[in-house]
Amino acid sequence: MSRVIILLSVVLFSVYQTEQSHFLTDDYIDQINAKATTWKAGRNFPSDISVEQIKSMLGARDVGLTVNGPVKSEDKNYANYHYIPRTFDARKKWKNCKTIGHIRDQGKCGSCWALATTSAFSDRMCIASDDDFNHMLSAEELAFCCRLCGFGCSGGYPIQAWKYFSRHGIVTGGDYGSDEGCQPYNVPPCEVDDEGQNTCKDQPAEKNHRCTKECYGDSNIDYKNDHVYTRDAYYLAPNTIQKDILTYGPVAAAFDVYDDFIYYKEGVYVKTENATYLGGHAVKMIGWGYYLGTPYWLMVNSWNTQWGDNGTFKILRGNNECGIDNSTTAGVTKY
Repeated sequence: MSRVIILLSVVLFSVYQTEQSHFLTDDYIDQINAKATTWKAGRNFPSDISVEQIKSMLGARDVGLTVNGPVKSEDKNYANYHYIPRTFDARKKWKNCKTIGHIRDQGKCGSCWALATTSAFSDRMCIASDDDFNHMLSAEELAFCCRLCGFGCSGGYPIQAWKYFSRHGIVTGGDYGSDEGCQPYNVPPCEVDDEGQNTCKDQPAEKNHRCTKECYGDSNIDYKNDHVYTRDAYYLAPNTIQKDILTYGPVAAAFDVYDDFIYYKEGVYVKTENATYLGGHAVKMIGWGYYLGTPYWLMVNSWNTQWGDNGTFKILRGNNECGIDNSTTAGVTKY
């Protein structure tokens, strides 16, 4: 029995060493750029960041599944848009909504599902209110108070987040270290410092926080009255994603992440051959367009502005790349 355990340990360590051997190396970046035809790879993280740290920032469950529906395919308000523009950027359409282009930092926590959904809901509140509501909503409350949504820093289900908004509502809350809103995000960011070191290196993954039912950011805000709600929660059929964004604003989107995506710098991401699967991730979808003839979705990530194209990226549109066309969720605000 002991020999079996030792042999298994050796095999697992060998797999880990193989996985680590190419991760974040310049050689692997060169290999990606030799294969990728629609995008460019580059360094976003220091070379000594582990696979485990990257995986700790992935937390979207049920990518590509709509078993928790419903799936929205029609809306009477879609009739206001008789054609779909060739390109669209919500940041330009609703210029006064400062939340739309804001890049957040989830830190060493798999709370991407919470940041993506609260960010999209924030945008929708601003749009529905004609800029009167222009605040971020609390990823902190969602991640650590919604028991049916998932497991906090260990991942969650975006559709359940929207259901939480419709059932329970959500308070306001800005970034880490701010006193913005009722419950600001309390997970430290993972930034690269002046010496080129990632501030989360050698730090343990964030543990789930205690659910707090009071305002600790701006103490002048009343916790109960600060909650805002959606009327519903839904998945979007691929052919209604654009109509829903045009009508109500950005949506949350989940997709499968492979190790080449970690190096994204510019262009339209398409998984390269032999890339290794790492986990599910959730981000915000704010538009679409074409880049050198390739159709794309325009996305806002939550790994701060040091990652990718100033915190954003483009991914192939219309081919369900990494499951993204089948994994968008949203809800209509009650404002």
